[in-house]
Parts: sequence; C-alpha cells; structure tokens
Amino acid sequence: MRRKLAAGNWKMNGLMADLAQVDALMAAHPDPQVDLLLCPPATLIQSAASRAQPHPMMIGGQDCHSSQSGAHTGDISAGQLADAGARAVILGHSERRVDHAEDSETVRAKARAAHEAGLMTVICVGESLAQREALNTLDIIDGQLSSSVPDTATGENLVIAYEPIWAIGTGHVPGPDQIGEVHDFIRARLERRFGAGVGRSARLLYGGSVKPDNAAQIFQVSNVDGALVGGASLTAADFGPIIAALENA
Repeated sequence: MRRKLAAGNWKMNGLMADLAQVDALMAAHPDPQVDLLLCPPATLIQSAASRAQPHPMMIGGQDCHSSQSGAHTGDISAGQLADAGARAVILGHSERRVDHAEDSETVRAKARAAHEAGLMTVICVGESLAQREALNTLDIIDGQLSSSVPDTATGENLVIAYEPIWAIGTGHVPGPDQIGEVHDFIRARLERRFGAGVGRSARLLYGGSVKPDNAAQIFQVSNVDGALVGGASLTAADFGPIIAALENA
C-alpha cells in the first residue's frame, strides 16, 4: 500500500520569519496520517530541517546539480542538500525546464546524483497547452519519463509529479478524467520499465493549482497518491486543509 504524500514547493518565496508557518503546520498536524514534504528555498533548508525535528515532516530542496562538487558558481549539489538536512529534492519542474532550458537528460543526471546522495526525487513531467490541444499529452509524458528517470530509481526514492504546465499558477485544473488518464499512463509505463515492484510502489502526485477547495476531488482520481502544491503551501492555513483532504481520501 503506497503511503500518500503531500509535498509543498515554496519556490522563490520565504524568509526566516516565514518558518513560523512550518511551526504552525506541525502544530496543526502533530501525527500526520500521510507523508509530508516541504521544499523551501535553499537559504531556509537547514533551519527548516532543524525545526522539523522530531516531527516526521521531511524537508527538501528545489533543485540540485548533477556533480558532487566543482566550479559551478551558484549551484548546490545533492550532497550539500543532504548535509543541510534535506531528505528529498524536486527535479525537472517546468519552471526549471523552461526558464533554465533544462532538458530531460539533464534532469536524469541530477536525479542519479540525488539518488547517490540518498535523496528521494520528485521528478516533474507535464505538457504545455499547445501540446495538450494538439493531443500530444501522452507522447510528451512518455518521452519525459523515459529520459528523465534514471535506472537508479526505486519505489522508495522515486516520486513522479504530473504538472500540466498550463495549470501551474493559473487556476485552471484538468478534469478528473484528464488527470486519471495521465496518472494511469504513468503507472503503466513505470511498471513496464521497472517491473511491478517499483512500478506499483512509486508514488504519483498531481500538481497545478491545487487548492483547499479542489483537493478532495483530485485525491479521488485513480493513481493520484498526493499532490505537489505551490502557492497554497506557503501558509499553514492553506496547506493544512489540503493535507487533511489527503488524509481523508
């Protein structure tokens, strides 16, 4: 049985004072019935990880480099994330793929490095509106999965987040049938590549304008094991009800 996962991506938001939201979230969910992952900016990882103890909430990073160390000004390695207290990292988010021209091969190399450092990877896939309208969604997802997920993936260190680019931060959410079609497709592809063990135990998250008022409906969809939440994860008041909806799903 896959344990459900509620993951929050703070993106480029948050100062030290905002860690009060971490305290509030833990106080509201002292014994969560689902796994919790919060990914603040790199400047807050160590402090957030320290605050989170001994609560079961995991703290993660939002990206890492594929090298362990070296002349990569401004980058952070998977080992450095782990050293700061991170237990997971988001990779291949559409904002990285678009804004930083990251292709799936780059994501794959980063994921391999993250696995070697003992981090769980949340690998993002998703199509643009033009690709959706051209009926190319499953082909795009298939290509991203094949090229982004390394052979080092296991049921414990791999999470796939389906985030349709056209739904991120727009308020537009695919219908349950659309989400279910993609999640069922991802599950089948993982099982075909890795076998039933990994394919059935890797968790699949939906991301893209997940809010307290639509979370419960999303969590009823086939093969949705949780959510990767952006803006609504910035405050305990918004993220808490999403966590509660997942616990009750």
